[in-house]
Amino acid sequence: MEMQDTDRYRTDAGTHVLVQVPEADAQRLLDAVTQVLPLDWGDYDRVSFRTAPGIQTYRSRGGGRNPATPGEVEVPCCEVSFFVPGSADLDMVVRALYDIHPYEEPVIFLTPTTRTRHIRGVDEENPNRFWNRPAAEWVPEALRDKG
Repeated sequence: MEMQDTDRYRTDAGTHVLVQVPEADAQRLLDAVTQVLPLDWGDYDRVSFRTAPGIQTYRSRGGGRNPATPGEVEVPCCEVSFFVPGSADLDMVVRALYDIHPYEEPVIFLTPTTRTRHIRGVDEENPNRFWNRPAAEWVPEALRDKG
């Protein structure tokens, strides 16, 4: 899907990275990634998404480091995802994931994608923007209008 820039937004080609990781290791994983890529998104960095914990299942067949398991095992995991611009070194990012991930065989999905980014200064008076209405509960304290 090729999109064109408009007067409202720009587009960037890149890769959507999604990693399944035990929840306890999610922040360490993101910290390792941001050592090699700041995860920029316009005027922001360290932009990522983490799901609520779910259950990852697998059965070890015994061919790798771990012995075979008689059935499926369950591990509480979350999914961490972020965007890697096409101009970035994707191999460097994946190597950072492999270096920090606790699994022998990490579950990592790399999907070509296109993201959109706003054009600074456009639509700032929109009444739907959080700064133009009473502060919602989700708005961080540091971003609330103190006026």
